[in-house]
Amino acid sequence: MIFENELIAGVLIKRYKRFFVDIKVNNKVITAHCPNTGSMMGLLKKGNKVWFTESNDKKRKLKYTLQMIEVNGKKVGVNTHLTNKIFHEALLDGQIIDIKKGDILFKEKKFNQNTRFDFFIKKNEKGIFIEVKNVTLSRIKNIAEFPDAVTERGLKHLNELIEAKNRGFDIYLAFIIQREDCKNFKIAEDIDPKYKKLLTFALKNKLKVICYDCKFLSKGIIINNQVNFIK
Repeated sequence: MIFENELIAGVLIKRYKRFFVDIKVNNKVITAHCPNTGSMMGLLKKGNKVWFTESNDKKRKLKYTLQMIEVNGKKVGVNTHLTNKIFHEALLDGQIIDIKKGDILFKEKKFNQNTRFDFFIKKNEKGIFIEVKNVTLSRIKNIAEFPDAVTERGLKHLNELIEAKNRGFDIYLAFIIQREDCKNFKIAEDIDPKYKKLLTFALKNKLKVICYDCKFLSKGIIINNQVNFIK
């Protein structure tokens, strides 16, 4: 996944109203769009180094977009709008699920009146629904966690995945860790015990969980290595 424009470095001042972040750049302060509605726990310390891009869209109210924050010398990707693009490129490259000639890959596939899953792969008479989640939280060395706040949306997606399995589809939940410093992944049960409980039930119903970290390049972000899932 290649950024629209080159990364610009700055220093975090504050995030506010969910969608705004003030950044200090060359002794001036700019306001950028924060493309992450989550809590961003552990990332928002004043003085953290950040990277952002400038948009080519002249009609945008905020022409800058926050992309990464550095924590303890490690980069963390915070743009949740890029997660599916990163995952999609890896799918097409055959890094995650073997897509053969004749298989059809759909994005934003409608499941029912209330739900669209991020991806659907049609394989002969078999179908695979995939929901993708972005991960930024790490409170313990080498361990990434999800969620960073109570997630009603996450519960809804789990329930719908279970329903898809009941209808004969294969189901995947992909956690994309926009970090390079985590070798393991687990559910943050203390933050959202209901999500942990339902995910455990879904695993018993043959939900397949896959976890990958990311590699940060000078011009973009790509899938890196599969990460161990601690159940």
